[in-house]
This record gives sequence, C-alpha cells and structure tokens, in this order.
Amino acid sequence: MAESRTDRFKRIAENRTNELIRRIRILGNCSNRSTYDYSEQQVNKIFAAIDSELKKAKARFTFAKEKRIFKL
Repeated sequence: MAESRTDRFKRIAENRTNELIRRIRILGNCSNRSTYDYSEQQVNKIFAAIDSELKKAKARFTFAKEKRIFKL
C-alpha cells in the first residue's frame, strides 16, 4: 500500500527536525572556550543567520487566514 501524503510528511518532517536539532547541538559544542576563540559579534552573526532562515521556513507553513481583495 502506498504511503499517504500525511504519513510521508510526518516521516520526513520528523527525520529532518531531529537532524536539525542534532546539528544545533553540535554547533553548541563550538562554545567551548578552551578549544575555540570567538567574539560576541561572531556568535550574534551565526544566530542572526539561523533566526533569519528559521523565520523564512516558518513563513512557508503559514496558512492564509483570509484572501485580501483589492478595493479602491
């Protein structure tokens, strides 16, 4: 039997979310000051980039609440 679209979404979304969480945790390993040297500016730049991409991805999932109709 073919996998339903809902089941396929769940399978893929779970895998990708878990992989993303794993990668974020690995990025956190870079916070070790005894191994790495970095500035607050560099850290802010990293998380600004992540925040930006996260907002873009989330926006793609937003459901239109109402259709906007142009009127003069």
